[in-house]
Amino acid sequence: MSNSKSISVSKVTRYQNAALNYYLGLTESPYLHYGYWESLPVPAVELTIGQLRVAQEAYTAKLLDFIPQNIKTVLDVGCGIGGNAAYLLDRGFTVEGLAPDPFQKERFLKYTGDRAIFHLTKFENFKATHSYDLILLSESSQYMAAVDIASCAAGILNPGGYLLIADMMRSDANYTEGMFSNCHVVAELRAALSQAGFTLVKTEDISAHIVPTIDLYVDSFRRFGLNTMIYVGDLIAIAVLPVYKLLRWIFRRWFKKLVVEGLAASQLFEKHLCYEIELWQLSKVDKS
Repeated sequence: MSNSKSISVSKVTRYQNAALNYYLGLTESPYLHYGYWESLPVPAVELTIGQLRVAQEAYTAKLLDFIPQNIKTVLDVGCGIGGNAAYLLDRGFTVEGLAPDPFQKERFLKYTGDRAIFHLTKFENFKATHSYDLILLSESSQYMAAVDIASCAAGILNPGGYLLIADMMRSDANYTEGMFSNCHVVAELRAALSQAGFTLVKTEDISAHIVPTIDLYVDSFRRFGLNTMIYVGDLIAIAVLPVYKLLRWIFRRWFKKLVVEGLAASQLFEKHLCYEIELWQLSKVDKS
């Protein structure tokens, strides 16, 4: 097992964990991914959290369709709180989770019922004691450099093993600033994996099937998030006007751009990005 010493949690991570807690409270879902809407909703039909939960279950089933039949051991890199891992465990796979976040470790172990080992580390620092049949990166590839994904995966997979990536990717290489700009450029990620000895076995663009989730998030934020912010602001303006003026300045200075961009998330995604599921196989040459 990798080093399990305590990892310093940055302020950014604490903010993200607060957002995760909020998200989990809203959805009551074990999954943190966008889901897969098998039947695309009619525009006039209101999207719901219940529909999202169904889509998230369908997404994990979609991943399972990409896993070759001979796979037994899986390393779930950036495993979240254990939704995907529990799904695979229930279907007979041996699964281990990996993430550098103590919050996710606690939730992962609880949700998987301690049936899976958790490695509290970054993938780049992971010291594996054995190799794996398949490495899964479900919406976690964007947090690592393409060359690190390729080299780390190649180093711990069995010869002929597989790397399964499912994530947002940039179809527009010129999109370099904005809320999705940390996603990999499709061509650049593929080049890094090919250079490391991987061959693309199967790929599918499921962009249309995750857009409803973005639309649901935007609509929920517009209806509940913004209105709540306005309501709280009105209360503060009535109770303590100087504090309200300060908060309004802070919002305009730091957060207004993020809010505007968030409301345009669907348009940004459709213009600059795609969502790919890609199955790669490592060369069968024995590394030893």
